[in-house]
Parts: sequence; C-alpha cells; structure tokens
Amino acid sequence: MFLILSKVLDLFLAPLTWVLLLLVVGAVVLRRKPRLSRGLTFAGLLVLYLFSTDAVSTLLTYLAESGARDTSKPGVTYDAVIVLGGGLDPAATERSGRIEFNGASERVLKGFELVREGRASHVFISGGSLDPRPEAVVEADVLSRLLQEWGVPAERIVTEGRSRNTRENALESERIIRERGWKRLLLVTSAAHMPRAAGCFAAVGLRPDTLPVDARMPATRPGRLSWVPRASSLSQSTDVLRELAGRVVYRLRGWTTQ
Repeated sequence: MFLILSKVLDLFLAPLTWVLLLLVVGAVVLRRKPRLSRGLTFAGLLVLYLFSTDAVSTLLTYLAESGARDTSKPGVTYDAVIVLGGGLDPAATERSGRIEFNGASERVLKGFELVREGRASHVFISGGSLDPRPEAVVEADVLSRLLQEWGVPAERIVTEGRSRNTRENALESERIIRERGWKRLLLVTSAAHMPRAAGCFAAVGLRPDTLPVDARMPATRPGRLSWVPRASSLSQSTDVLRELAGRVVYRLRGWTTQ
C-alpha cells in the first residue's frame, strides 16, 4: 500500500501537475468567475516558469545535496561497498535487451572502481523491482552480470534483489551484512539521495562511511544563474522535490534518522 501511495504522491509533487490542475480549474470557473480564472491561469504559468529555471532548480538541488558528506577513508580496505539501486532504467532495459542506464549510473561505476582499485573486498548491490511480474528486470541481478563482464569475480559480488525502496534497501542490507559479519562498510548513492539513505541505514543500526556520487550542483556562482526556462531544469526540480518530500515522509514514519 505504501508503494502505491508513494507513486500517487510522486504525481502530485510534480510542478507540471500543479500547472495542469491550476489551468483546468481556471478553465472550469472561466464563465462564472473570469477574474479568478485569469488568476489561476497566471499562477499556473508562473509555477511552470519558476520551476523551469536554472536558478530555482539549483536552489532546490543545493537543499537536497547540502547534507551529503564524503566520509570515505582512502587508507581503508572496506569489507564491502554498498551500491544502492536506482541507476538502471528497467523498462528501457527490457525493451532493448541491453543494459540501459538513467542519470544515476555513477553509483555502479563507483562501486566497480572501488573494487578494481582494491579499496573494497566486495561490492554489495541492493536493488529490486517495483514490477511484480516474474520476468521483470531486477536491477541487482543485471548489475551483477555487468560487473562480471567487466572482470569482477563472481565471488566478490553480493546482491539482494528484494528491496523496492530505500527503507527496504536498509532492512535487506542489514540482514545480509549481519550474516556475513562485515564491519567496514562504504555506502554509495547519489548525493541528493545520500542523507535519506544514510539515515535509513542508521535507523537499522548500520553507520557505514558514505561516498556520494551523481552530484548535480553546478559550479556557477549564484548571481550568474540563468532565469531562462528549460525543460531540463523542470525535470531536475521535479526530481529534487520528490526527494525532499521523501525525507519528510520517511521521518514521519520513523524510517530515517535524518
């Protein structure tokens, strides 16, 4: 039930959804209340404009990524680097028959790099599927095969393909980590996702070092941020709003310490 509600919440957290609702309501009340209709239409267009600008999307990204900290220790060989799922596009992978990534592919790339350099004895991939079909693409299994193709021995790869969200990532990981007796752990996920992920792991008794990747904060100075609307900025604003809302929901449910 929570997964279904989270998808509904995702829909209503999108600025584009707000715009469409404002425009639809404005059209409905047009004949009876033309002034209100014009106000709603203007509000909808203003929302669309603001969340489509680099200035607003950058501010939101700063709020999301400001809590991400690199606490990895260069001189330590970790028992496992924990790579959280979310970098694969399951639908595209199923359609093409090839591995198709989204914008968060740095997660698995960093895990591969750490194992290749000898900084981690194992790479532990946590990520299942929201698709209930038996033949659905399971991210952990796909990435395990990919790492083996890249030369990582199968015995150094551990997977769990049951988790469907960050809370379940932490729960399933804790079980496997406890069974294997791993102590030195490094968590890898996107910078915007790291505060919630680290909080979820802390809530189940795990406090791994953290290595955020996939950072989206630009190097541009605040005064030079663009106010020209772009579709890419609207997409980034939408993604960050969902992450920030996810933190609030997780805190309310007691699933994260951050």
